[in-house]
Amino acid sequence: MQNYLLTTLDGGTRVVTEPLPAVRSAAIGLWIGAGSRDEDDAHAGVSHFLEHLLFKGTASYSALEIAEIFDTFGGELNAATARDYTVVYARVLDEHLETALDVMTDMVFAPTLADLDAERQVVLEEIAMVDDSPQELIFDLVTKAVFGRHPLGRPVLGSAEVISTVSKRSLGAFHRRRYRPDNVVVATAGSADHDCLVSLVESMRRAKAGASSAGKPSARAPFVAPPKPALVFLPKPTEQYHVCLSAPGIARSDRRRFTASVLDSVLGGSASSRLFQEIREQRGLAYAVYTFSSQYADTGQMGVYVGTREENLAECLRIVAEQIGHIVADGPRPDELERAKENLKGRIMLSMEVTSNRMSRLGKSLITDSELLDLDRILAEIEAVDAEAVAQLAEFVLSAESFSVAAIGPSEEKLLEAVEPVCPGLVERAAA
Repeated sequence: MQNYLLTTLDGGTRVVTEPLPAVRSAAIGLWIGAGSRDEDDAHAGVSHFLEHLLFKGTASYSALEIAEIFDTFGGELNAATARDYTVVYARVLDEHLETALDVMTDMVFAPTLADLDAERQVVLEEIAMVDDSPQELIFDLVTKAVFGRHPLGRPVLGSAEVISTVSKRSLGAFHRRRYRPDNVVVATAGSADHDCLVSLVESMRRAKAGASSAGKPSARAPFVAPPKPALVFLPKPTEQYHVCLSAPGIARSDRRRFTASVLDSVLGGSASSRLFQEIREQRGLAYAVYTFSSQYADTGQMGVYVGTREENLAECLRIVAEQIGHIVADGPRPDELERAKENLKGRIMLSMEVTSNRMSRLGKSLITDSELLDLDRILAEIEAVDAEAVAQLAEFVLSAESFSVAAIGPSEEKLLEAVEPVCPGLVERAAA
């Protein structure tokens, strides 16, 4: 059973706390409803760029002072940007929680956006690093193939063209629209008193968030219907072909999300999964092969990644299609189903021994308007998944007709030869 306390302040900020008296530390996160799906093409990447700039100084703290404070604490301070949120998070001893919160609220509500040009170069280097890493770049390509021109299809890092030219004025305007008190969740897990935390957040928010309250945030573009499956190929002189087969998945509110987790584990999400065993362990055709999935408010994504040499490419994709077909036709075997359920339940329970994971679960659920279930309910939902439900979801999400394909490698011709038997007609449709 997970016990948490939730308070909504007058300005709309939500404060959620899970007290854990047995620990001496506290994990805290400020979750902002601002991500790459809130951008348009002309501002692709501003959410992530802004996340970087939060660390470059505030109304009360310089960039060096922010770093020195958390180093003195022996604590951790970091941030991340996703498609539907940004989070600034930390873990400190409970005696340092008030100071940490003061610094973090200053970062979120009162950044100076200093050192813009220097940090611009850092972000451009990060984009270049991904471009040089095909095993990372491939996921940007396949997401573009699945979601097309919808904002969900753009890389979270944005484009080098936008980052090279975006102005401080544009970044400030985005900050004022999205970093509003009513668009922020403060989540804490560990040694923290909820009422004390609420009072601190309220006083700090009043002192720092005035400029961020102006205007209204623009509505997110809904994902109404997926575009037709697409094929994207990026020629690079790599030793391996990096290939993803992917399709739109299910939304985070869909009850089938627990079935999706079991399907992921059975097909390619664990060391005993079918694809890992068939492709890597038994045949030695690839080093890296796995399934992946993500869920958003109105849609999701699920797919398979494999990195392999040219001579193994067609066989790897054939095995992927074959194993999906077996699951659709017969469902997982009883031993597979049981192992997948226990794997998921064990990973969830182990993760809850870390305060940062508990905080993240609270904050992410609230900022994404997801149902916040207690642990007993989650474990029960996983246990209730049966083989027929897994087979039906595999047929719905992983059909050959719904797959988009993205690949990086030396020869498009070889890629097309391998893809055509697996996704009949996709190559012809992509060429039309």
